[in-house]
Amino acid sequence: MQKKKIALIVGAGPAGLTAAYELVNRTDYHPVVIEQDDIPGGISRTVNYKGYRMDIGGHRFFSKSDRVMEWWFNILPLENLDDKSAGISYHNRTVELQKGGKGPDPEKEDRVMLIRRRLSRIYYLRRFFDYPVRLNANTIKNLGLVRIFRIAVSYFTIRIRPLAREDNLEDFFINRFGKVLYKTFFKDYTEKVWGVPCTEIRPEWGSQRIKGLSVSKALRHAFLSALRKKSGIKQKEIETSLIERFLYPKFGPGQLWEEVAAKVMEGGGEIFYNSEVFELELENAKILSVKARNRETGEELTFNPHLVFSTMPVRDLISGIKGDVPEEVKRTASGLVYRDFVAVGILLKKMNPQKTKENTGLNRVPDTWIYIQEGDVKVGRIQVFNNWSPYLVAGGDEVWLGMEYFCSEGDDLWSLPDNEMIELGIEELVKTGLACREDFIDGTVVRMPKTYPAYFGSYDNFDKIRHFTDGIDNLYLIGRNGMHKYNNQDHSMLTAMTAVDQLISGEKSK
Repeated sequence: MQKKKIALIVGAGPAGLTAAYELVNRTDYHPVVIEQDDIPGGISRTVNYKGYRMDIGGHRFFSKSDRVMEWWFNILPLENLDDKSAGISYHNRTVELQKGGKGPDPEKEDRVMLIRRRLSRIYYLRRFFDYPVRLNANTIKNLGLVRIFRIAVSYFTIRIRPLAREDNLEDFFINRFGKVLYKTFFKDYTEKVWGVPCTEIRPEWGSQRIKGLSVSKALRHAFLSALRKKSGIKQKEIETSLIERFLYPKFGPGQLWEEVAAKVMEGGGEIFYNSEVFELELENAKILSVKARNRETGEELTFNPHLVFSTMPVRDLISGIKGDVPEEVKRTASGLVYRDFVAVGILLKKMNPQKTKENTGLNRVPDTWIYIQEGDVKVGRIQVFNNWSPYLVAGGDEVWLGMEYFCSEGDDLWSLPDNEMIELGIEELVKTGLACREDFIDGTVVRMPKTYPAYFGSYDNFDKIRHFTDGIDNLYLIGRNGMHKYNNQDHSMLTAMTAVDQLISGEKSK
């Protein structure tokens, strides 16, 4: 019996699991996935704390790629396929809500996608502003006529005489929004995320994350939104930053990736959890072997793969290659910078009634997440998990928040003990007026290393790494960390799909 060809995949996040699923269903390769954590999903996992589920970073399931949208629906169908407002074709897929004529099947009902309304706002001057910012009565009232006038003058000045060059992220923002609007709503939050001034960040970050968003597009979207009766889930004509509705797994993003992992194993693939790749043997432009170590037992595993799909951080990949690696490549890889992330789950009886009065009858604000532009607190963003999916909240009546802190692995914030991190979260909720201390019930802390690949450090020389890795015949770099590119979930999936397409078409050596 002929032994199957092994495709080793480093990482069980969106890119890695998409590659494994595509290989199982479209090729004769045997996927073997190595995952350092004990659950699948990477940053798209769902953390379960006493039945209260946390979405690490907030994951809207929306894509302008029909291929990705259909892929998601193939894993988790829509909760109600009769919802005509969804505005997409399901190719006759159905949700089996009945089993043997005995009534609803709870397991089937739970394995679905919900359609959710998106609302994100900026919190600044202890007040809420629309995101993207709109020139409406609320904005004028909150900012005052003097600030509005300065913003308008600054914006129209830059439209008449834009900066000739965009050397950094600050230039990128100013060219699209004007200096005053940039300093009001973008500067502080962005520098919280990255920990360095915007003048030290490459403009590519703006191109990657904000893309075509501008004041004119935001105004046009606001006008057209007022004319539209209801926005469907298929919103290709709308900038990603402006979408109004999105899909969401009933129990959080990790639910989808747990389903994918199960399907990969059902198809014959293997997944090794709690295991970390530490060495890749390179010879004659091929990866000959890969060594991994179980983080709990210390047991070492050696694989001799035909192909390697890597989603591991490029810095770790290059340092782990045993073979002829140019010194310039090693130096560049060692200088790559990552931004890390601490999520603090805070369970409350209610949010401050003064902030929730607009949301009549509820004990919380209506936002999915809130961008905290205030300079006197460290929190960068707050998720209201109830509004992502009510099924993330075990009790139902409490308010379940995710406070997001951006830091660097090993720094003071990252190293703060859990109890002190929770206390910081409570203090900042009270300080900003979003909650009262007496309403606190419980809290937990989740740390995510290497969440954001940075566009500074040695990034300017990243082409040296690309040239080297492109020359390795059986290596595919995919996903956010695998490519050192700040991809969204759907973009990471597309990198995996494209890699498998190339494999099948013979564009890269098998």
